[in-house]
Amino acid sequence: MTKNILTHIWRSIFRHGAPDTDKNRSLVVTSNIFLHLHPVKVRKHGIRFWYTIGLGGTSVLLFIILVVTGALLMLYYVPVPTEAYRSMKDITYAVSFGEFQRNLHRWAAHGMVITVFLHACRVFYTGAYKPPREFNWVIGVFLLLITLGLSFTGYLLPWDQLSFWAITVGTNIAGYAPFIGEKVKFLLLGGNTVGEGTLLRFYVLHCFALPLIITAFMAVHFWRIRKDGGISVPPVDTNEVEAEQMSENHEKTYGLMALVEGESLMVEKQPEDTVFTWPHLVFRELLWAMFVINVLILISVYFSAPLEEIANPYKTPNPAKAPWYFLGLQELVHYSAFLGGILAPTLAITALITLPYIDRNLRGEGVWFSRERKWIQIVFTVCVVALIVLTIIGVFFRGPSWSFVVPW
Repeated sequence: MTKNILTHIWRSIFRHGAPDTDKNRSLVVTSNIFLHLHPVKVRKHGIRFWYTIGLGGTSVLLFIILVVTGALLMLYYVPVPTEAYRSMKDITYAVSFGEFQRNLHRWAAHGMVITVFLHACRVFYTGAYKPPREFNWVIGVFLLLITLGLSFTGYLLPWDQLSFWAITVGTNIAGYAPFIGEKVKFLLLGGNTVGEGTLLRFYVLHCFALPLIITAFMAVHFWRIRKDGGISVPPVDTNEVEAEQMSENHEKTYGLMALVEGESLMVEKQPEDTVFTWPHLVFRELLWAMFVINVLILISVYFSAPLEEIANPYKTPNPAKAPWYFLGLQELVHYSAFLGGILAPTLAITALITLPYIDRNLRGEGVWFSRERKWIQIVFTVCVVALIVLTIIGVFFRGPSWSFVVPW
């Protein structure tokens, strides 16, 4: 009786039995709201850790952590200049586990910027943007830009000197854009300078508008991965396919002859190149998620998110720096406002969006650093290295009046 009741409860929730047969392993994926975007089976090459490095899944995991911790922080945060800094102090020193929640949110935000960027690099270096995945690459570019927007809008919320002047510098860089730069800057700030209207707008963008937009883009991104054939892998060699079909035909013919002659023949079929998503892919994702969460917890326990003195519009720090992920642009602006504020970001975004439509070489898909794509990889690598070097210079080697200093 008890067993029948438990079975009834299980079936009312999952609609299938335990995943101990091929049919139930398929139903685990197709009947689960969290797993149904996965195909029932995946290519073995696509689930190898060193092929994807778990970067896409890590980005999603960090976004979920940001949503949960952000919702908890919203219970105490007050988006008004006179109260914002005090509420951050209360969260840090008065709320139970408040400092840990804030640290978790801060480091997860930085981690998401890094993993989304690295995921884009992984997709490029493995040629995973090639047909039929061109449009999904474009969606990924917009996801990277929205991720930067999420981090940028959240940067102001502590309302301390670091955040206030970082946003001031960041919006000034945006103001260099031709035709619409000043209008975009005014729209973001709610005026000509960072103030009460800026804080409220950034709060709404950070907590409602941008999370809603990025969730929609992520849903389309996942759906397109599934519809475009799953994770990009090397194309199957047609010669191998023909040889396999000939082998199968030979086995069938020989099996029929053996059956006629009264022999008992057991033909061992070669394993396919695919495995069931459950448990092979799902268990890998769960193990990696546990590892990432534990690392993030350790970082949040031992490293506190910065909180400087309350924002003061009349006390400009020297130097005033943008958020670290925009310091490469700020370094370029130091040499030329046109280069850093207009030319570099415009060329970068345009090149990324048009890349899959310009690179028509169909070879090298699913392979790290394929020789078939040598020159375009060299150009991309030079740009990435230049961005990293400029960012490191801006973070560690720029001092008062943006002079060059040695950090040690």
